[in-house]
Parts: sequence; C-alpha cells; structure tokens
Amino acid sequence: MTSKPVVLCLSGLDPSGGAGIQADIEAISYQGCHPTAVITALTVQDTRNVQHFECVDAQLILRQARTVLNDMKVNAIKIGMLGSVAIADAIHCLLREYPQIPVILDPILAAGGGSSLSTSHLIDAINKLILPYTFITTPNTIEARRLAACAETIDRQLVIECIAQTGVKHILLTGTHASTQEVEHHLYRGSEHLQSFQYQRLPGEYHGSGCTLAASLAAFIARQTEIVQASQQALDYTYQSLTHAHAPGTGQLVPDRSFRAEP
Repeated sequence: MTSKPVVLCLSGLDPSGGAGIQADIEAISYQGCHPTAVITALTVQDTRNVQHFECVDAQLILRQARTVLNDMKVNAIKIGMLGSVAIADAIHCLLREYPQIPVILDPILAAGGGSSLSTSHLIDAINKLILPYTFITTPNTIEARRLAACAETIDRQLVIECIAQTGVKHILLTGTHASTQEVEHHLYRGSEHLQSFQYQRLPGEYHGSGCTLAASLAAFIARQTEIVQASQQALDYTYQSLTHAHAPGTGQLVPDRSFRAEP
C-alpha cells in the first residue's frame, strides 16, 4: 500500500478559518500530501485582525511533534506562527534532531490586519535558532526587512544578503507588499538570485495568502519537487486560490484553497 508524503505543520489556530493551521491543512491536502498539525498558539481573530493570542506550552508542542515524528516518515516540516522565544527554542531542539527533513518557514511577524505577533527577541531567535536549519523561507518585503534588521532600506539585495548570513538555504521573497505594478516574487539560493515570477496584481486584501503559499510549497518539497519548479507551482496555486477568494466575513477576503478548475 502506498502512502502520501507527510508534512508536519507547526502553526497558530485561526478561528475564522482563513489563515494558520486550517490554511496549512487545506493547501497541503489539495497537493496530495498528508498534513499533521501541531498548534503553536491560540488566537482571537477574525478576517480583519488578530485581537489576542496565547502561546501553547513549548514542551507540549515538542512532545506532540516528537510523537508524530516517531510514528510517521515526515517528508517536510512547515513552520508558521511561533509566538514566543520559548517555542522557537523548543522547535530549534526538534530541528537539530531531524536535520535531514526540509524545513519551510513562513516568518509570521504580524497579522494581516497589522497586529504584531512578534518581538525583537523573537526575531533574533528566528535568525539564530530557526533560519540556520531552514531549507526555504517565504518572507514578504516587510518581514524580510525586519529579519534583516534594516527596516528603512529599499536595497533588496542588501536585505537578502543579511538574511542569507543566517545560513538559510533558500529565500522566496514575495512582492505583494511592494509598490510595483505587477507582483514580483524572487527566489534566491543563499544570496544568489535564481528566478523571478510575475503575476497580475489583484484587487483587495487577503487573509491567509502567506500561509497558503508556504504550506503548498512545503507539500511540493515533500514530494521532492525541484526548488524552482516547486516555487512556481506553489505561487501558481496560491494565485488561483486568491482569484477564487470569497468574503465570509466583513474584513479581508479568504483564499479558496479547494477550488477546482472549470471544465
């Protein structure tokens, strides 16, 4: 009997169903992989913003993840919201135990509505404890500048070089927050530019687009897809989910991650 590739997700819980672990599960399942879920934080949020969050005990997170890893052959690890330095430290211990599993990091530092989900200490922990073990990270331009500790610069290459110094293998810099006519995404191996991807800029704002991208990318990597092709396919899937987005609430649109192509 054949089995699906397994992706271990460590993400926050979004009660609105737009982002976080539910986005991970939907995107990974769509790509034919089996998602396993460890919740890092409980949030009070809607489609507009995060109002409050509480982190899950770091040792409980570690016990859950180790139990899954002892039971299944995990093909990729997707990390979303961390929430605290203690959780970053616990996940660091986990990544040291399983260095052969590719890690996909969505560096969630703030909610789509603007609420901060990180501190300077947590950003330092991400740089020192998580990124050195990361196969690919998917920051937007704002997150990238915060990780690089150069929030005022517009020099993209400088930002990438600062992040690459952490030891992360690949960076997929997303361009939805940049002031360009079309959305431009850039893939790097270390600080070396590999590929650019362009998409028509869509109207509106979306709740969970970054989670969708990182989770689908984790699925393609779990399926051993080459990095440029995996990035292209994950971006294509995310773009399609955004074009099919719907408005279940009064805030941002929610991507339809279970869309089906019309005949």
